[in-house]
Amino acid sequence: MTFTPHGKHLVSGDWVSGDGTFRSEPATGPAHTFAVGTVALVDRACRAAEDAFWTYGYSTRQERADFLNAIADEIEARGAAITEIGTQETGLPAARLEGERGRTTGQLRLFASHILKGEYLDRRTDEALPDRQPLPRPELRMVQRPIGPVAVFGASNFPLAFSTAGGDTAAALAAGCPVVVKGHSAHPGTGEIVAEAIDAARQKCGLHPGVFSLIQGGKRDVGTALVQHPLIKAVGFTGSLAGGRALFDLCAQRPEPIPFFGELGSVNPMFLLPQALAARGEAIGKGWAGSLTMGAGQFCTNPGIAVVPNGPDGDRFVASARTALEEVGPQVMLTDGIASAYHQGRQRFAGRNAVEALILNDEEGRTVRPNLFETSADQYLQDHGLGEEVFGPLGLVVRIDNDDEMVTLARGFEGQLTATIHMDGGDAALAQRLMPVLERKAGRVLFNGFPTGVEVADAMVHGGPYPASTNFGATSVGTLSIRRFLRPVCFQNMPAELVEGDLGAS
Repeated sequence: MTFTPHGKHLVSGDWVSGDGTFRSEPATGPAHTFAVGTVALVDRACRAAEDAFWTYGYSTRQERADFLNAIADEIEARGAAITEIGTQETGLPAARLEGERGRTTGQLRLFASHILKGEYLDRRTDEALPDRQPLPRPELRMVQRPIGPVAVFGASNFPLAFSTAGGDTAAALAAGCPVVVKGHSAHPGTGEIVAEAIDAARQKCGLHPGVFSLIQGGKRDVGTALVQHPLIKAVGFTGSLAGGRALFDLCAQRPEPIPFFGELGSVNPMFLLPQALAARGEAIGKGWAGSLTMGAGQFCTNPGIAVVPNGPDGDRFVASARTALEEVGPQVMLTDGIASAYHQGRQRFAGRNAVEALILNDEEGRTVRPNLFETSADQYLQDHGLGEEVFGPLGLVVRIDNDDEMVTLARGFEGQLTATIHMDGGDAALAQRLMPVLERKAGRVLFNGFPTGVEVADAMVHGGPYPASTNFGATSVGTLSIRRFLRPVCFQNMPAELVEGDLGAS
């Protein structure tokens, strides 16, 4: 099945074009023309979303679960066409796109199952105590309720799982919030076909057309208009620190400030403890190289830094990682812009006197190869720039002299999505010293593994202290992500005839 994009926006059930257009820049295959988003289209989509909220926000959990399952069905029905356009636009291999599609539909189905259980509503009831002294207590009922229309910005590195029907959209729809998506210009055709799937599911379920809209392309004014539209009540974003921080500030500057749930970036440090390093340092080095270069390093959980003790065991780890990285062939990055930023990051590291280049590739263009650098803990702590994410297959080894220096270095890291401890039984005492530090630094702490690959599950946390994300109390992956788009409401002395739906006991 070949899919040829028509290049239009989806706004409240209508496919609409506009005066301006832009051309996609695929890694392979034909380029296509797409309409450019406008402030007027943003306003139309947001008003339709608000209108839809008065029915969708008060729909039953079964109705919303049916919608989520129908979206998954429609995406799967377009599976081959999604893979074709997705591989052309991003350069990602078909197997990666197919796996990501499965993750996307699995997430939708998981959220459908989760909301049917009702536990996410966190319903609480305090019985009335009319005879309590010195004052009686009224009956109190608390339940989580949807907040209203949500804006979602598609991510460049996940054209499916973090974009049009990705985690933010699925979570908002599960909560009962209509969604307006600002599609990413790196994969507009993929966004369009997924939007078709969502709209087909909406029609099948008989829902208000304003429950979902997709606006493609557009300059900065389109994104600004979306986050500052008075009818938008929250924003979901996955992208760069600079772009996310700019949108976060716009949300805070509104007359009515709203939450901005931004996942912005992370270097995801790994700490190699001495006993594990001695026992299996070479294997860990090889595994690190594989994780570092997976998907050309274009994962927000890419483990960009390895903290390694000095000495022969550390040398063997570095040699193993270096050999494995040198065997990795050229990889295509998602966009020209991402590739350019990667090359700039490589040059930034290569130009530092206190950093040794272990692998330095000087390629240009959209095809890249790994780069590997090494520095000391002292130098890392003195140079803030060494802790800035380079999006791509670039690794930094930070060498330490002793356990105390490892703990000090851990305290010097900024907020992270993940932190990893490689340990054996004899490393338990040092691991216990690191634990209080790392749980303050990261949303997910791993042991003896690699952070690339984020399981979609009840217990998953994909977030962390700033700058990893803008809201350390939230996650953008897993069922807990639904809670971002809910708020608690208390009902006092509610008459029995009004206690129904989510306010009931079931």
